[in-house]
Amino acid sequence: MSVEPFFGPDSPRVRFGSEMRRLREEAQLSQSAVAARLGCTQTQVSRLEAATRTPSKSDAERLDRLFGAGGGTLFAGLHRRILARPGSPDWFTSWAEEIEPTALVLRSWDPLLVPGLLQTESYARHLFSHGPRATADEVEERVQARMQRRQILDRDDPPLVLVLIDEGVLRRRVNGPEVMREQLGYLLETARRSAASIQIVDPECMAGLAGPFMIAELPNGQPDIVHADSPVEGHVTADPIHVTSVWNRYEAIRRWAYPEHVSLKMIEEVRREWT
Repeated sequence: MSVEPFFGPDSPRVRFGSEMRRLREEAQLSQSAVAARLGCTQTQVSRLEAATRTPSKSDAERLDRLFGAGGGTLFAGLHRRILARPGSPDWFTSWAEEIEPTALVLRSWDPLLVPGLLQTESYARHLFSHGPRATADEVEERVQARMQRRQILDRDDPPLVLVLIDEGVLRRRVNGPEVMREQLGYLLETARRSAASIQIVDPECMAGLAGPFMIAELPNGQPDIVHADSPVEGHVTADPIHVTSVWNRYEAIRRWAYPEHVSLKMIEEVRREWT
């Protein structure tokens, strides 16, 4: 797992315990007092804070009601991350639950596939079902997680989404013509939203061959975060050197992008070809 210290070095389980301890001490409550509110023993509270006990859903809900931290969802969110299955690794749960929903601007590049944030259910299902040793349950879990990500595009205040896609993606067959027509149609639908822009990149662009990535611009002067993908794991970092490197690559790729109106015309033309 490659998650830089922006998220802290702790796992969700350790963070659950440390946040619980911090908020308890700020409220000047003893472990016994918190135990009474959770309906457990002082020893169990101690083990939660030491990250030697897995919290239950009711633990998380009661702690959120008790402390009201993070808008009353801090512990529930950490609980979901603790229970994340292999199909939803912690590094990506951090990105999908903590970064994308709060970003002001999301910039992405993908040389091989439609970016996950813009995939249709049929397109995503076919990709996941052909993964190595993919089980039906894992496929369904990953598909639902991917569809849930798309909800940020339907908010009243969605992030500005700037997408660069290699031209070859439009003709890379994923499942069949019907799935491809639906997928390209969804790209066109998304591009009609005021908060989304999709540009197709000339396939001769060499700068993009290093692989897909995303850049998140966050509010309140927070540093930009990048997520670079690989077949093994994702790399999420706010390290200035890495962020600058990805930004430079993004700008190099963008210089090879067709204007948006030309790009949308290309998508529509290729969509008609999928018969």
